[in-house]
Parts: sequence; structure tokens; C-alpha cells
Amino acid sequence: REKALALSGHQGIEKAMDWLIEHEDDPTLDEPYVAPQGNVLGTTEKPEMGAAEVTFEENSSQIQRNTSLSEEEKKEQLKRLEELMKQRQLEREEREKKDEIEREKQRRKQGQELSLIHQKLQEEEMKKIAEERRKEKLEDIRANLERAVIWRLCSGFQIRLLDGSQLTQSFKSREQLAAVRLYIQLQQQDDLGNFNLMTSFPRKVFSEEDMEKPLQELGLVPSAVLFVCKK
Repeated sequence: REKALALSGHQGIEKAMDWLIEHEDDPTLDEPYVAPQGNVLGTTEKPEMGAAEVTFEENSSQIQRNTSLSEEEKKEQLKRLEELMKQRQLEREEREKKDEIEREKQRRKQGQELSLIHQKLQEEEMKKIAEERRKEKLEDIRANLERAVIWRLCSGFQIRLLDGSQLTQSFKSREQLAAVRLYIQLQQQDDLGNFNLMTSFPRKVFSEEDMEKPLQELGLVPSAVLFVCKK
């Protein structure tokens, strides 16, 4: 404190405090203050100065001002300087405390913002997954409808002939059973003559009247196995 008062020229507590703040990073700040004695007679070398020391002319001015103060005045200034330093220290600690609180608020705010962003991304991902599943279900429903329509429009037949051979063919569900009989006749090189068509399960022999009925009405949709039998 004496060093701050002396090197600030004993211009008061405020000046001394300003000097301390200005030189707070000076590595020689805590070294004891030694008043300059001037050059030794007959030598031309100047005493080595630290970063916090001043020029010879400034030291001379400080010495003059220093001699104008009594010991009581010096003690009073030192006391006031100590009180001011304590006050500045408390103010600095208070500022650091407020700064730390503010930094903590900022960290929490950033954490909340990151959490909201993460939550939003999760919600968007869930919506995307739900939309994809909805599309898949719609595609499945569409495919099932298409298959149902095909089943209703067409009927696949396995036709067992008298010689044990087999024919496979599809017919529209609204076609008459007579179309199936005509197809069999056209596929045979030999004349089968008069024949009937029947199912084995349930066992049923179709009549001439049945030949005029659509396949759907006869229960032969979406598929059936027919047997050719002699009348």
C-alpha cells in the first residue's frame, strides 16, 4: 500500500487505487518499496528499475511530496487505502458472483433450448414414422382391395379330363358355365361327345340349366376344380 501511495505521488487514495489496478499483473508488485536514493557519487550507472518503477525525475517529485506529509498523514492515507481496497475487493467479488449467476442462467437457458430442439426433432421423427406406417397401411389396403376385385372378376379353374390330363384356365366371374364347357371342347382334338361337369367337394353335377348361370352364382369364384364326366 505504501508502494502504491508513493509511486502514485501521494495524490490520494483514488490515485493509489488506480495505480494498483493498472499494475495488478506486475510480477514485482508485492516486492517491498524502497525509496530511490539517487546516483552514488562518482558513478554514472543508474539503479535497475522494475516494471512498476518510475523515472528518476518522477521519483524526485514523489520524494518532495512525500516529505511534505507527516507520519500521521501517511498512516491515515494507508488506512483509507486499505478500506478502499477492501471495498473494491468486495465490489469485485460481487461482480464476479453476479457474472457467475448470469453465466449459469445462460447455461441453463442453452440447455433448455437444446432440450426443446431435441424434443422437436423426436416429435418430427415420430410424425415421419407414423406417416410412413400410415402410407404402408394404405398400400396394404389398396393391394387387398385389388386382390379382392381380381378374385371377384376372375375365377381360376383346374379341369380334370377323362384321360387324367388337366387344363388350367381363368374365366371372368360373370361368364356362364357354358363358356368353360366350350373351352374344354376347343382344347380337345378328339370329340368328347356329350359330357357333364362336376365338382367333388361338395359333390355336384351341373345341369343344362346351370350352364346358363354365371360362375359367381354357382359358387365357382375365386377358384374351383371341375371334373369332366360322361353322361
